[in-house]
Amino acid sequence: MDKIVADPWARPAAFAFSLIGVLFVSVKIFSFWRMVASLFILPGESLSKYGRRGSWAIVTGASEGIGKEYALQLAAKGFNILLVSRTQSKLDDVASQITTKYSSIQTKTFAIDFSSPLDSAYASLAAVIEPLDVAVLINNVGQSHSIPVPFALTPVPELESIIKINCLATLRVTQLVVPGMQKRKRGLILTMASFGGILPTPLLATYSGSKAFLQHWSTALAAELAGSGVKVQIVQSYLVTGAMSKIRRASLTIPNPKEFVRAVLGKIGRSGGAQGIYATSTPFWSHGVMHWFLLQVGVMRGTVASFNKGFHEAIRKRALRKAEREGKKAQ
Repeated sequence: MDKIVADPWARPAAFAFSLIGVLFVSVKIFSFWRMVASLFILPGESLSKYGRRGSWAIVTGASEGIGKEYALQLAAKGFNILLVSRTQSKLDDVASQITTKYSSIQTKTFAIDFSSPLDSAYASLAAVIEPLDVAVLINNVGQSHSIPVPFALTPVPELESIIKINCLATLRVTQLVVPGMQKRKRGLILTMASFGGILPTPLLATYSGSKAFLQHWSTALAAELAGSGVKVQIVQSYLVTGAMSKIRRASLTIPNPKEFVRAVLGKIGRSGGAQGIYATSTPFWSHGVMHWFLLQVGVMRGTVASFNKGFHEAIRKRALRKAEREGKKAQ
């Protein structure tokens, strides 16, 4: 009768695989509770770490929506505000709201069209910024497509405008601010990103690519400035009500600008749902949970791209039908 010879490596191999499994599960559990603590329990860093009351915060895209809310909430925390956007009348209105509500706060405005700026406009902005003690920069200005559109059909002016506003404007304004922050050895740079930059978004391809660029640029800049006293953080988000999203009603997953900005400023230095992504935060609670889940399941980009394509094709069809109806009414 043949003898069954036991494999001498069977037990060590089984132990090794069991250990790997335990470690894998432990890491996931740790990440989950770290996410929960970051979103719901632990406070963020105080903004006073980056500048005293009376120092300046610069907000781009400050005339409405998220940018306007950043300006209002930073003013409430004692920062003077430099409002930067395209339309002077809207900037004046926000400045008036700030000074009416917070009489001790100073405001300055600077109107610039980031879609077609002259070098002289950036030089003038640099002259405004140079004497200011800038503690906070909010890179909020951004543009998406007017409606979902196949890349091949994207009008060239729209394509160029998105890249100039989302990418080049952010780089050039940040370049104006960083030297002063480095000299003072303190400062906070927050750049607004989007889930469109971490998940492929057909029919919004140029916008999606611009936000992916901001993710990598911001994390690289954060590494460059590490140890200088200047903190760089990119803020990821899903949808927020407003003109860009074309969503008016808030929900559990779609906050209004006030709720979103409160979460961002309350969680400075916390990663929220962006566990393991350097210099990145997803601070609004439902966005954070969504982002964490996507990171854990390792969602297939092809599957997401296919879903997003169908979703945006449907939006495009509705938008085109609406435009056609309105065109007939106008005749």
